[in-house]
Amino acid sequence: MLEWITNTITVWGYWGIALLMFIENLFPPIPSELIMPLAGFTASPYQPGGAKLNILGVFLAGLLGSVLGALIWYYPGKFLGEERLKTLADKYGKWLSISSQDISKAKRWFDRKGSKAVLIGRLVPGIRTLISVPAGISNMPLLPFLFYTTLGSAAWVGLLTYSGYLLGSQYELVDKYLAPVSKIVLGGLVMIFAFWVLKRKRKATSK
Repeated sequence: MLEWITNTITVWGYWGIALLMFIENLFPPIPSELIMPLAGFTASPYQPGGAKLNILGVFLAGLLGSVLGALIWYYPGKFLGEERLKTLADKYGKWLSISSQDISKAKRWFDRKGSKAVLIGRLVPGIRTLISVPAGISNMPLLPFLFYTTLGSAAWVGLLTYSGYLLGSQYELVDKYLAPVSKIVLGGLVMIFAFWVLKRKRKATSK
């Protein structure tokens, strides 16, 4: 996969980066944690032969692909609905590594956080790809969806791009160290939500 990502960026440049990030949103197994750090590395002046791409162009290309990919999941949620999507996911989702449980997880996340879920969800592994689905199911207006999606995607893409730019030829370390950190962040969010639920239950009981 790394060789394929490298070849795509080398041959297609900015369009290749946008295409990879677009596909990454459709197929969760393709890791943005490798795509954007490698793209950032190509903009680094420290690599042999100097920078091949501009870091701002790399960032904008990755952001474009990410936002367009998010839209692809928004519209099925809007027009097909939750139950039909779950049925399709159980039937064909193995090709995308997506199940009805994944859709339910994203829907619960959206129900708890509301519109902000789109912003936060773009930064959380296991949620970021599918957070567009419950936004569509809930008929979230397109402009707010695009705003929060762009904001969250910009933070994620910017972090990965700049990490690869700074690390240079060691860009693969981004995936190695970011994965456990992401899990810690996700675990922390779950704990905060659990504490919030318990607090509300106690208040309801005391009334």
